[in-house]
Amino acid sequence: MTLDRILQSQGFGTRRYCGDLIGAGLVEVNGELCEDPRAQFEVDGLRLTVDGEAWVACTKAYLMLNKPAGYECSQRPRNHPSVYNLLPVPLRQREVQAVGRLDHDTTGLLLLTDDGQFIHAQTSPKRKVPKVYEVTTAEPVTPEQAEALRAGVQLDDEPAPIAAEACEITGEHSLRLTLLQGKYHQVKRMVVAAGNHVTALHRSAVGGLKLDPALPEGEWRWLTPEDLAALNSKE
Repeated sequence: MTLDRILQSQGFGTRRYCGDLIGAGLVEVNGELCEDPRAQFEVDGLRLTVDGEAWVACTKAYLMLNKPAGYECSQRPRNHPSVYNLLPVPLRQREVQAVGRLDHDTTGLLLLTDDGQFIHAQTSPKRKVPKVYEVTTAEPVTPEQAEALRAGVQLDDEPAPIAAEACEITGEHSLRLTLLQGKYHQVKRMVVAAGNHVTALHRSAVGGLKLDPALPEGEWRWLTPEDLAALNSKE
C-alpha cells in the first residue's frame, strides 16, 4: 500500500493531508525519513513517526483500555465524558468501538476495535464469552448470597432466573463474579436480587484475557497475538 494511503488508513487524516505531511518531511518509516507519498510498504507492523508521534501501523486495531470511573462508553455521552476521549486522535478518526459497554461507574478491562466481525464474535450470546467482575458490596457477603448467585436469581424483566457461571467470596465485602451473559446492569441487579448492594465494580477479565496489571487507569495499549489467543480461552 502507498504511504499516503497507509497514513489515511491509520486515522491521520485525508489522503491529501497525509500526502502533505509526507511531502513536508514529517513522516519517518522504520526510522528513515520518507518524502514520497507513493512509496509502497506492507501495513502491519510498519513503524511510523508522524509529526513526532510514534505509531505502529495495523490493518485492524485491537486494544485494551483500563477504564476509569466517570466515563461513558458512548460516542454521544449524556452526563459524563466519553471513554473515546482517552484515545489518541488517529484511533478516534478510524472509529474504533467498544466491544460491549461498561457503566460509567464501572472500571477495568474494556476492549476496543474497528473490526466489526471481532465485535460480533466477542459479544454474540451464542459464544458465551466469560467476563469476570470484582464486586465490592455494601453489606458483608454471606455464603447464602454467593450460593444464590451461583444457583440463579430472578430479575424483574427476565422470564427465568439468571445464574453466575462462578461466584467466589474474596473478602468480607467483596466477591468475584463470572458471567456468560451481558444484560443491562446485570451484576448490580443480580447482587440486589441476592440481598446485597454493589458499591464498586471492576471488570478484571474477558475470556482468558486479564487486564494488564501494568496498564495504568485511563491508559490503553495494543493487544498482542498472545492477548488475542487468550480471548478465545475460557480458562
